[in-house]
Amino acid sequence: MKQIKLKGKAIFDGHRFLGPDKVLILDENGVVTGISDDQQAGEDVIFHDGILIPGFVNTHCHLELSHMKNVIPEKTGLPTFLTTVMKQRNTNADQQETAMEQAAEAMWNAGISAIGDISNGPATIAHKKNSKIYFHTFVECMGVADAGAESRYQYSMDVLRQFETLNGAMHSSSIVPHAPYSVSKTLFDKIANTPDNTPFSIHNQETAAENELYATKTGGFLDFYNTFGMDASGFQPTGTGSLEAYLPYFHLHKIILVHNTFSTATDVQFARQQSANIWWCLCPQANLYIENKLPDINLLREMNCQISIGTDSLASNHQLSVWEEIKTIRRHFPEIPLEELLQWGTSNGAEALGIAGTYGSFQPGARPGVVLIHNDMISRLI
Repeated sequence: MKQIKLKGKAIFDGHRFLGPDKVLILDENGVVTGISDDQQAGEDVIFHDGILIPGFVNTHCHLELSHMKNVIPEKTGLPTFLTTVMKQRNTNADQQETAMEQAAEAMWNAGISAIGDISNGPATIAHKKNSKIYFHTFVECMGVADAGAESRYQYSMDVLRQFETLNGAMHSSSIVPHAPYSVSKTLFDKIANTPDNTPFSIHNQETAAENELYATKTGGFLDFYNTFGMDASGFQPTGTGSLEAYLPYFHLHKIILVHNTFSTATDVQFARQQSANIWWCLCPQANLYIENKLPDINLLREMNCQISIGTDSLASNHQLSVWEEIKTIRRHFPEIPLEELLQWGTSNGAEALGIAGTYGSFQPGARPGVVLIHNDMISRLI
């Protein structure tokens, strides 16, 4: 079988940088067979001027919102952003299929090999059926009234069953809660007790209004509920932040907490007491787009959180690129080593989605894709 031998100025294997004297060896199907010293690699080694890394893993995306690029103004705050999404979701709806295809192709070209993708309905099924990108679909369930929990759950389960027809080498799926402010206690319980359902994902503490709602039942989400006639009369404030109220439902499960813009040390400590299998997904460009604020990333690092990276949607971002998210973090937190950031965007993401045997690293037997970083730019080699 033909071998592909690649060398760069350095190789990042998904966990650490290797020296410049290493050669990545793959078979003709892109499966990693090993990493060799260059003196032992033999002939036909192809040199690339840059750093070789595994394909990125994007742990949070909304592909189905790709047609909403440039529709929503920046820096409105999350309640206003969500209101606008719901009111204008059908804007450019005739372009949704084309927009999704273009967005997915752009993510592939930006070096992304695997994606954790949020879906509220079956719109992305046709694209995912033949995608060269691995997708784990998080079928998002929501409903603020306990009385409607059963019908909301059954609708999302029907959507999940449609995605489950795709499950296999390039696709998996699970049903997940949308966010603390949009899921009732009864619905949380139903989702958390769904059998054979992993991993979970949830939008967590993306806005101060979320914690305010749980602490005192005041703030911007009350206007949000009123705008759409949502019955939140049964919601009772807990006097805590939102994370303390819902996370115990998932204490036995792997869960990806997305955004975490307003998470505190108290929240992180509470999360650690609940489960060791928690991942903190950062989407910095979306946080700046919506709230004009970033999470306390150094706090997450200091408290040894498991971190991954997402892009959110084109409704809240100008491009879907893990590398651009990394560059944004580097601008605001220049003290974080590139090696650590690349780990968040590759092997950590694969661990979070449960696909570490195939994606996120150059371990033998993996097929993660190969990406080149050259002059701060990304190009896909395999």
